[in-house]
Amino acid sequence: MTAEPPVNTPPSDPATPKGEDAPAPQPVTSLSDPRAVQILATEHWSLLAGRSLVYNEAFTRGGMFLAFLSMSFVGLALLAQAMSFASDFLVITAVVLAFDFVIGLLTFVRVAGTGADDLRHVHGMARIRHAYTEIAPPVVPYLTTATNDDIPSVLTAYGPQSSSSLGDILYGLSTSLGLVGLITAMVGGVLAAVIALLIGLSGVGVLIVGTAIALIALVTMVVLTFSSVSRNQATLEARFPARTTADAPATAKAPAEEPASSD
Repeated sequence: MTAEPPVNTPPSDPATPKGEDAPAPQPVTSLSDPRAVQILATEHWSLLAGRSLVYNEAFTRGGMFLAFLSMSFVGLALLAQAMSFASDFLVITAVVLAFDFVIGLLTFVRVAGTGADDLRHVHGMARIRHAYTEIAPPVVPYLTTATNDDIPSVLTAYGPQSSSSLGDILYGLSTSLGLVGLITAMVGGVLAAVIALLIGLSGVGVLIVGTAIALIALVTMVVLTFSSVSRNQATLEARFPARTTADAPATAKAPAEEPASSD
């Protein structure tokens, strides 16, 4: 048997990368490209994951604050049994409540920050949803969330909006942020009442001081929250705002049909 002669193959150039003959991928130039849908879907899921983390952080921080506050009150109750309500006990109570008040303020600030983060995520998903409506217009009637990225459209994701400032305040107090702020304000009022007892006030004076400080703290947090929300909303650019009635093109009125003439 004779061996087959070796096949002469041209030597490969080590400087030539593999797959050079393959065509380079073309950039996405329109939403009709299937790759555009994949990119949008990936960004959409990323925003959903970020929003989930924001909610978990808000609930965790609120739970930590309430747990710390509960343990503080339990510790004060145990001390009260051993020390009665002497001036030394009031000093310790003031120190513990001061820590609780500071932690409450920090928790309030962070939960407010998670609210701003959540708004940015909802705003981004509304913008992506608008791209979906351009890719597949027949799905528009089936979407129940905002498809425009202007602030009024984005805020519909949080439920119906109140038409009065009082309604906005009441709704805000019912949220996690409002609950943390209300509890923090009450802790501040109790702290002020304890300090009033230490400086010699009693009776109605202590009640007035505690109530006044609690109201001042609550009003301050409400005002700061509203101003912060306004600033955050102003930073969100509306690239695809909803068209109002005034922006809609005027439709030509159909001419009235002439009555048929009788012969």
